[in-house]
Amino acid sequence: MNYEIVESFSQMVREKRIDKDMLASVIEDVFSMMVRKKYGMDARFDVVVNMDKGDIEIYLEKVIVDTITNPSTEIDLASVKKKTDEKLEVGDDFVEVIDLKTFGRRLVVSAKQNLSQRIKEIEKEVIYGEYNNSIGEIIVGEIYQVRKGEILINHNKNELYLPKNEQIAKERYRKGDTIRAIIKEVRKNTATPMVIISRSDPKFLAKLFETEIPEIYDGIIEIKGVVREPGDRSKVAVESHDDRIDAVGACVGMKGVRIHAIVRELNNENIDVINFTENSSTYITRSLAPAKIKSITVDDASKTATVVVEKEQASLAIGRNGQNIRLASQLTGYQIDLIKEGAEEEYDMDLAEFREELTEPLYERLVDEGYTTARAVIDVDIDALLEIEGLTEDRIRSIKDMMTRELEDAEVEEDTEDDLEVSEETKKKNTVETSEKIEEVKSEKSDKSEEKISE
Repeated sequence: MNYEIVESFSQMVREKRIDKDMLASVIEDVFSMMVRKKYGMDARFDVVVNMDKGDIEIYLEKVIVDTITNPSTEIDLASVKKKTDEKLEVGDDFVEVIDLKTFGRRLVVSAKQNLSQRIKEIEKEVIYGEYNNSIGEIIVGEIYQVRKGEILINHNKNELYLPKNEQIAKERYRKGDTIRAIIKEVRKNTATPMVIISRSDPKFLAKLFETEIPEIYDGIIEIKGVVREPGDRSKVAVESHDDRIDAVGACVGMKGVRIHAIVRELNNENIDVINFTENSSTYITRSLAPAKIKSITVDDASKTATVVVEKEQASLAIGRNGQNIRLASQLTGYQIDLIKEGAEEEYDMDLAEFREELTEPLYERLVDEGYTTARAVIDVDIDALLEIEGLTEDRIRSIKDMMTRELEDAEVEEDTEDDLEVSEETKKKNTVETSEKIEEVKSEKSDKSEEKISE
């Protein structure tokens, strides 16, 4: 029975990667509890576990006395003579080897259950320690279940979770696919540790750069900042600590081979790699690439920057749905205000356009306070808006951000329409000029024909 008990848990040690000495210590504790339950709390004993032989030995030590006053620690001489032929006298110590069968089935079953519970606790600690020490590292696992809100990953026979908000929105996951992700968090307050992994975290992109670009791994090139809108676009600022190495060139690689490997892993996410600099004006200018900046004014104290661009560069600077300027602001830590060169006034929209987003009661309160346009709400101090009933600081910031995005998008659309109108006018002009030339050619041919007839 001893061998069966130890062997069953030795198998768990092999499967769950539990330390053998730790298991031996747990088994000793469990069987010590059994001895105390049977022989009393003050019993003197020793439990020896031999993991290599798969054996457990329990030694119970008692003092030989004439009259027993404490059965847990004493034994009379008559009982000793029945157990051994060894010549012992009153006052000597008698050591008896206890067979597990003497404990009874109930105690043995209780010991097995207790040992199983302790093993599970150790397994939980091992899994937690393994993944908690690996936070920020990339793992490669296999998708074994796809749910509506999360993906379950099998990694080294452990279950990992990829929640909806940590996925790349445009990606489609299938059972059996191999997936790479970064370990983001390990939660211990569950039956088994919950390991949360992520593909949308900026640290995942930074780790991919470290994996694909040896100069980053070696510390020659340092990643100074990463911002992402997963699956769409990201910006990475890098700095070289070796004047002989171009940071951006090393990250892109020969013919873009290095950056393309990362782009493919992220479902064709557009990655802008820029050189980091302590000069805030230059850094902001680079972060707004591919747009070309006409001029820039930076206020380092308030962390704001006013950027002037030519009209045709405005859409590039803003990006689709304001994405480029938003990422540039996040990367640099500056609030960036964009101004078109020669623009007389900033684009604005009537507040009624936002009636649905604001809700009717809040819209009416804003209008009553004199805020009739989106620009009026954006430009006013937060403290002034806090006086309006129903508005909190977080709600005000959310409204301002929403209106700013809508204005930027509407302005870009208007510029696009203007460009299209110019294109149509040019097309019409070219069509008219072509028609006139055709008529001239026809007229010349007609005149020549008349000349020949008259001859």
